[in-house]
Amino acid sequence: MKKVFSLLLVIISVFSVVLCGCSSKGQTSRQSDKLSIVTSIFPYYDFSRNIVGDKADVKLLLSPGNEPHHYEPSPADIVAIEECDIFIYNGGESDEWVENVLDSLENKNITVLKMTDYVSLLNEKNPDHTDGDEADEHIWTSVRNAKQLVSAISTNIVEKDSKNKTEYENNTAQYLEKLTQLDNDFTEAVNNKKRDTVVFGDRFPFLYFMTDYGLNYECAFPGCSSETEPSLEVVTRLVDYVRDNNIPVVFHLEMSNGKIAQLIADDTGAKILQFSSCHNITKDEFNNGEDYISIMEQNCKALKEALS
Repeated sequence: MKKVFSLLLVIISVFSVVLCGCSSKGQTSRQSDKLSIVTSIFPYYDFSRNIVGDKADVKLLLSPGNEPHHYEPSPADIVAIEECDIFIYNGGESDEWVENVLDSLENKNITVLKMTDYVSLLNEKNPDHTDGDEADEHIWTSVRNAKQLVSAISTNIVEKDSKNKTEYENNTAQYLEKLTQLDNDFTEAVNNKKRDTVVFGDRFPFLYFMTDYGLNYECAFPGCSSETEPSLEVVTRLVDYVRDNNIPVVFHLEMSNGKIAQLIADDTGAKILQFSSCHNITKDEFNNGEDYISIMEQNCKALKEALS
């Protein structure tokens, strides 16, 4: 049904693009001559704006505070993609809508970046699917992957807008230094660990992150499973693991109700902390200037406590 809905939305959106184009007599709705970049999710929005500074316009399709896995593009979103110079999306199950939209566009001069093409993918068994392992799409949760993704975005921006090459490359170098420092901070935290397993009373989109630092994990659901209610067996397993191994912290995901983590904490006395995937941020976080770096720094602080 989701695919049928997506197709109908694309058809409606295409008509909206055509009507918008007719009503403006060939003029676009773009308000600036700057390079225009549209991104599907927050990490690529944040990477892009750090690269371009004030030399380009960057638009985020997924509004802060919204659930990324249930996003469907509006007609206005389709128009924004149609009129941009660079469109950046992740790829994977959450972005199934993208291919239909791209096929419908008349503007063939758009540079389209599918970010899962720029890193090595990892697979995790997901019981929601009957066709076996699927590639985990949460590639940006790895800071080391983030460095590759930033470099790829920067290269394409420079190719599209070479007149601002020097500023883009300088901004990229500075941002990559910040990511390197972040990676070093996580490495130091792991090197000083007293345990090597963390517990997530929630979904688990951190396969790439944990692989980077050689950490083990226990979780309620793999990846971004569509399940929301754990079985008694799952809760019992996690409670027993936390109690038997004196686990000090149980994590929950951002914008989660935290119910499973709370059940575990109530039974074991463990502390509840948030560990964010940065898939999206809340409106308050966005308005307060939080970004990929600051949120990952908060994750690092939480990880130190969990490994203590």
